[in-house]
Amino acid sequence: MTEVQKLADFVAAAEFNQLSEKALEQLKIRVLDTLGVAIGALDAEPIVAIRGLLDDLGGSPEATLIGGGKTSPDRAAFFNSALSRYLDFMDSYLAKGETNHPSDNLGAVLAAAESVDASGAEFLTAFAVAYQVHTRLSDVAPVRAKGFDHTTQGAFAAAAAAAKALRLDAAQIANAIAIAGTANVALRVTRTGNLSHWKGLAYPHVSKEGTFAALLASRGITGPEEVFEGNKGFKDSIAGDYEIDWSKEDLESVLRTIIKKHNAEIHSQSALDAAQDVRAQDGFNVSAIESVKLTTFDVAYSIIGGGEEGDKRTIRTKEEADHSLPWMLAAVLLDGQLNPEQYDPERIIADDVQDLMTKIEITPSQEFSDRFPAHMPADLEVTLANGLVFRSSQDSYLGFHDNPLDWASARQKFDALVTPFTGEELREEIAELVHNLENHRVSELTAALARVQTQRS
Repeated sequence: MTEVQKLADFVAAAEFNQLSEKALEQLKIRVLDTLGVAIGALDAEPIVAIRGLLDDLGGSPEATLIGGGKTSPDRAAFFNSALSRYLDFMDSYLAKGETNHPSDNLGAVLAAAESVDASGAEFLTAFAVAYQVHTRLSDVAPVRAKGFDHTTQGAFAAAAAAAKALRLDAAQIANAIAIAGTANVALRVTRTGNLSHWKGLAYPHVSKEGTFAALLASRGITGPEEVFEGNKGFKDSIAGDYEIDWSKEDLESVLRTIIKKHNAEIHSQSALDAAQDVRAQDGFNVSAIESVKLTTFDVAYSIIGGGEEGDKRTIRTKEEADHSLPWMLAAVLLDGQLNPEQYDPERIIADDVQDLMTKIEITPSQEFSDRFPAHMPADLEVTLANGLVFRSSQDSYLGFHDNPLDWASARQKFDALVTPFTGEELREEIAELVHNLENHRVSELTAALARVQTQRS
């Protein structure tokens, strides 16, 4: 039996009752969080442009677009995933050599599930499958160091989850995974240098293609059966050798994922907590800052601190700002928070944040690097012109796997993001549907999402 067939057997056999009570609650929290982040992006300029394109293209009205309207499942998967990805405020998974965002798969699962009138339990099972496949492949087959993007493993996850939601059999699931996995090998250049809109759209593309691969497989289209272990396959060409015994996997990986507290790239979260702590200390005066020194772990330095993925001090757009640790630290020290409003175009290029950013020095620590990803260590030192020094050290934050969000905390973030687009009654309806989703049809949730306003009130 090939590896893709073994993976497909795992996906086909997955059942809702395999989820522990704790994992189910955390999975629902991530559904709520992802929907909140998606709704909060409805009026973003790239999203408006994409929605206009989809309206022009049309499509069979089988899946709902958040904010109203319907189109084909693959296009709905792209649009709804673009929404949940755009703000860069979603969940994450930290493997030693890879970071991904399993909630990026929600658009694919939601569209596929609605198109077959799936139950909420079926949707949650397929979403849990996405988490398991995405995280476990990142554990054993990281690709970032070889120049490939984390969406590469995501292609396998999106196709597996969409196929599960479509109720395909194991043979069809294997073909969907093989088609998507072989056709969506992505370059890491998406996240290096000056960042473009594609930073937020690379996974929506994978979500769309994973859904389409599942639809192709449902009509009998086959994919390369040795996509993993074959000549010039995933192992041979990209990942190297690894092993996963899919017969021993469960649906609990969601418990190892983390949710963002700050609207910022995931590796910045504890450093931004440290900045908030420094800002709150007696005698601190942001206008008198002489220098800022941050010690962090190597992954944070490499991706957002000015290391191997490029200098992070030329900041003109949101895509550049939310992947620049110097800019984000400056914004928090000045404003006390980092939420969507900090990414207003005028705020991004404002003199105060641009000037303060130049005073920030970021250094990686081997000790900190050795403690990652079990911990997220950050040590911040801020010196004022009068010589006063303020310090804060953080290892974790609210939303990390050792300090997970509960439902009440998740509701606070959700409400803050969606209030400009919803009334209280609709917010309550969406949250209640998510919290009891196994007792509802997916169509009930998508009907509520269709009533969300696309412009802020």
